[in-house]
Amino acid sequence: MPRTTTRRTSSKILTTTARTKVLKRLRLLALDVDGVLTDGGMYYGEGGEEFKKFQTRDGMGIKLLQAEGFITAIVTTENTQIVRRRAKKLGIPEVHQGIRDKLSVLRDLVTKYDMTLGEVAYMGDDVNDLEALREVGFAGAPADCMDPVRQVVHYLCRRNGGEGAVREVTDLILSARGVRPVFQ
Repeated sequence: MPRTTTRRTSSKILTTTARTKVLKRLRLLALDVDGVLTDGGMYYGEGGEEFKKFQTRDGMGIKLLQAEGFITAIVTTENTQIVRRRAKKLGIPEVHQGIRDKLSVLRDLVTKYDMTLGEVAYMGDDVNDLEALREVGFAGAPADCMDPVRQVVHYLCRRNGGEGAVREVTDLILSARGVRPVFQ
């Protein structure tokens, strides 16, 4: 007989009304890469080259937020040319790779841009994101995040990492600001 498991969801999930209030005051969106902007897979070619799959709709969501004056950032443990190229293509001004202490980077960013952590949205999917997720104003995670992450986020996406989760969050932010979401 197959064993069934129930995934627990965070007690920090915000009601729609509370979420809208939080989303309206955000000014910065910071993202992990593997498992958030990508599906978390590591793909290698025969010659040793590495590949990552990014969702173009996530990229459009990032561009739409930037058009509304949002600061966008990547904060990732990995350090690859692929991430630099993707960030450059999307015009992401803050790219922080090889980072172990993600919260420290977020604190530096809020100082640089004269804001508070309460004005930051962060999306992560694994245990190395927990500290940052616990401290920001809005914590989001893809549907396929690790269970400890589920316990601390304010919003758990319907979509998986690399499959539109970022766009789901960008559309929530835009909608809270009265900008018509494009991808529902």
